[in-house]
Amino acid sequence: MMGRGIDQVLPHPSDPHLYEDYVRSATEYVRLAEQVNGPIPRQVGPAYVWGAALDEWKRMAPDARIINLETSITHSEDHAPKGINYRMSPENAACLSAASIDCSALANNHILDWGRAGLADTLRTLASLQIRTAGAGKNLDEARAPAILPIAGKGRVLVFSFASVTSGTPEEWAATQGTAGVNLLSHLNEQTAMDVADYISSVRQPGDIVVVTIHWGPNWGNDIPEDHRFFARALIDIADVSIVQGHSSHHPMPIEIYRNRLILYGCGDFLNDYEGIAGYEEYRCDLTLMYFADIHPTSKDLVALELIPLQIRRFQLTRPSGRDVQWLRETLDRGSRKFETRIELGPDHTFSASWPVRTGSPALAARPAS
Repeated sequence: MMGRGIDQVLPHPSDPHLYEDYVRSATEYVRLAEQVNGPIPRQVGPAYVWGAALDEWKRMAPDARIINLETSITHSEDHAPKGINYRMSPENAACLSAASIDCSALANNHILDWGRAGLADTLRTLASLQIRTAGAGKNLDEARAPAILPIAGKGRVLVFSFASVTSGTPEEWAATQGTAGVNLLSHLNEQTAMDVADYISSVRQPGDIVVVTIHWGPNWGNDIPEDHRFFARALIDIADVSIVQGHSSHHPMPIEIYRNRLILYGCGDFLNDYEGIAGYEEYRCDLTLMYFADIHPTSKDLVALELIPLQIRRFQLTRPSGRDVQWLRETLDRGSRKFETRIELGPDHTFSASWPVRTGSPALAARPAS
């Protein structure tokens, strides 16, 4: 969520005017954050916001870096009348290149905050940065098409991006054959899972690893809706998906490893401008995670999962205290235990996941109603 306050401290901030009941200027979010954590520099370089994450990317050297970009990249003034509108200026999008982002999922409830003109600007800017996108486009075919990431010597990763209406994504944002928009799901039921699986099968090639990234559910709370669990498992059972990456919650949610495939029910925010906003403090949305998943190129199963805890301070990712690291591990472990997934503390304040390895044929869970 790199718009609004974060955009204001980068070199080329957008017009700060907002249409919120809470505040009327994005600069107010900078002031609120400074009240909590001290002065934030202005005109920061494009790498500033990533802070300690840059060292972790260098250490881990991942084959692909995939994000959910929950902001429009535009100077459009065509704001959606929805209360909260995120944007960053196209000139500030260089910060994505500073992190060597490979793929940006766009199906979420903020990508059209500044209208279809804002979406067009976003797509154009990301293309100019050679960042592949999925989940939004100038028509339905573009919005549903996956981002294709060739991995040298290892084949391809396909990233499919969806938004669910349960995340607050407006129905009218859905892409059609003649209208730009997002790849929107109205239901998370068996028929939708079958339709998604059919489309994935029509696109994938032998050897492809499939990632489904989906924006669903509310912003706060650790309860996982039954239809989320069913839908994620169904994608693994019938579409052979290796990773289901869920997001919308502003804080990390429990993790399930189902039939040796990874389900992230809610990744939490990696960056936001929430430092000075009161309410929901018990969820600690300042604590964030990097998820490094090792996928076996043949079986497509999860081999290892390492989590790197970080903290947002002064709009920059920093190292959290040992006490905060322990709190996050205990919270994540407690919620994940019901899925037989354990989160263990590793060296240098890192986490690793462990789970019972499963073998055998797939079996769908009980199917929720439409």
